[in-house]
Amino acid sequence: MPLGVRIFLVYFLFVGLAGWFVLSTVMDEIRPGVRQSTEETLVDTANLLAEILRDEVKAGSLGQGRLNDALEAYGRRQPQASIWGLTKAEVNHRIYVTDAHGIVLLDSTGQAIGQDYSRWNDVLLTLRGQYGARSTREDPNDPDSSVMYVAAPIKDGERIIGVVSVAKPNRTLQPYIERSQTRLGWLGAGLIGLGLLIGAGLSWWLSAALGKLTRYAQAVSEGQRAEMPAVRGGELGQLAVAVERMRTELEGKAYVERYVHTLTHELKSPLAAIRGAAELLDGDMPTEQRQRFVANIQQESARLQNLIERMLHLAQVEQRQGLEERVSVPLAALVDELLQAQQARITAANLQIEQALPAGLSLRGERFLLRQALANLLDNALDFTPSDGTIRLVAERHGERIVLRLFNQGEAIPDYALARLTERFYSLPRPNGGRKSTGLGLNFVQEVVDLHGGSLHIRNVDNGVEVTLKLPVA
Repeated sequence: MPLGVRIFLVYFLFVGLAGWFVLSTVMDEIRPGVRQSTEETLVDTANLLAEILRDEVKAGSLGQGRLNDALEAYGRRQPQASIWGLTKAEVNHRIYVTDAHGIVLLDSTGQAIGQDYSRWNDVLLTLRGQYGARSTREDPNDPDSSVMYVAAPIKDGERIIGVVSVAKPNRTLQPYIERSQTRLGWLGAGLIGLGLLIGAGLSWWLSAALGKLTRYAQAVSEGQRAEMPAVRGGELGQLAVAVERMRTELEGKAYVERYVHTLTHELKSPLAAIRGAAELLDGDMPTEQRQRFVANIQQESARLQNLIERMLHLAQVEQRQGLEERVSVPLAALVDELLQAQQARITAANLQIEQALPAGLSLRGERFLLRQALANLLDNALDFTPSDGTIRLVAERHGERIVLRLFNQGEAIPDYALARLTERFYSLPRPNGGRKSTGLGLNFVQEVVDLHGGSLHIRNVDNGVEVTLKLPVA
């Protein structure tokens, strides 16, 4: 399972469980919270009524006043109040008053007058001087039919002469409870969803950053040319820099070892030839033979110099992870410059140079590297083209690429060699003399093409060999 998915699952479980726990706890607290607030209001109402009714209860004239009519009118009122989006169309309080023995003297519903309520907790506790309240179901089988009763003592001095109770059905609170729970549920779900979305984004970002570093490490381990990924974020950015530094150190050590080993192996042959010629020159020999050995030493010395120069150029390119500059390089002008440099060889071999290079075509890249690569290809073409032969250069634009084809007349390349032409130190005998080159030219060209994000292809065609280069257009 990908790391990003695992991180998201852990985050999902943590945020989901924590959100569910907090949300369910708050949802469970809404109902008792509303009822506690309502009970506090009923306490105030009961105590206010106790003070209002005290004189009439004390005088025994409670039933003779206009309070009955007032309570009946109160019960018929239709407030039409809009409370947080909910309409209250009727009043819901029930009010009853008892004497000091718990006998109902007044009831806003008119149902309990004369009944003994002394055993109900609201009346019983209040007559004892305690806080009197109760919650009783109107229908024993219906939990939603409960009614909350809160009582207050009616006092004559310190003596309790009666009790007034105010009741409110809990079902009248249910719309407000449900509304609060619904809004809280949507809000909680939105917050959890937002948290999960942030978690998913964080997981994706972390997974993407680690994926870039992983792919970079894999590419480096496989010897591929790769640029250090751009990773933002403290520790991840430091990790990317550390991986790049480690790659540079390891590649540097490995490259030096491989470079020294290869260079030593390639220098053995010319050095042996020079040493052998020098030993022979130490003795007496005819002038003609001496000149031949001197020429061998000069030829092998030039070969050593050429080998070292090409190795240095190749080392510079192989160690790079990207181009140092990207400029527009006119193709026709560059090819003309290279042909002018080789004009002596072209004239000596009486070669025919054909060009079809549109003036407006320009390559995009590092001019020095492109020049060196094309110079190597042209040098190879000159080596393998017989006298009076033809070299043809054709270029055209295909989308964002310039396709350059270099054809040289000559013998076909053996099939076994086609796949190895760009290997380091692999070379075929030249037609004139059978000597081999350093075997670094096409390897250098391949490295340059790879740096520019292009491609190199060599194949046999009718009457010769064609090299196809695809490079970015300017």
